[in-house]
Amino acid sequence: MNDRKPHILVVDDDRALRELLHRFLSDHGFAVSGAGSAEEAAAALAQTLPDLAVLDVMMPGDTGFVFLERLRKGEVRPDAARLPVLMLTAMGDPEDRIQGLRRGADDYLSKPFEPEELVLRIRNVLGRATTQAPPAVIRFGPFTFDLASQRLTRGQATVHLTSGEAQLMAVFAAHAGEALSRDFLSSKLTVPATDRTIDVQVTRLRKKLEEDPRQPQYIQTVRHLGYALRVNTGER
Repeated sequence: MNDRKPHILVVDDDRALRELLHRFLSDHGFAVSGAGSAEEAAAALAQTLPDLAVLDVMMPGDTGFVFLERLRKGEVRPDAARLPVLMLTAMGDPEDRIQGLRRGADDYLSKPFEPEELVLRIRNVLGRATTQAPPAVIRFGPFTFDLASQRLTRGQATVHLTSGEAQLMAVFAAHAGEALSRDFLSSKLTVPATDRTIDVQVTRLRKKLEEDPRQPQYIQTVRHLGYALRVNTGER
């Protein structure tokens, strides 16, 4: 039995916020350490590798964006290049979120935020980090989706998808069963989309998948997070 607590490194120059998150995350079963700058974070990573970093953007010295780029290049620590990172920042414009995701963030949460949402997002990112590679074909209900060809079928009949719908469906299929934020979905598309665009695409997909799009069985809304493709364990 493994009773090890996931280790979260909180990197933020706001000491009061670091202390608040330390208490809150500790109460929710995480081991927590803190750093007040990118330099302190690099020193902390030299000592131990956490399971996930919560990273602020605007800090003295290197910004969170710069530190994230260094991290992904393996400059901070080679075996930390794939460290899951959730960016937590007051910079909440869509362009800022997309910039963070394109530089390698796994998720992005804007301040002010609900602590419960932060916990949900951390657990979701950790879950994605430990998920095995998806199968080549996903089956749910009467549908089959081939990830390589991005082809959706119902029985023997092909369900027509636009290129945008097919890309979105491919992201859902690759992360079947996981709650995916709108930012994460947007970052995986060829053309980054706004939250509203993602919602519209999901609505269109539901009309092609669901018996009653108002009560979806497959692409479900996950409160505080986004959407998830629900598949039966035996169908994956």
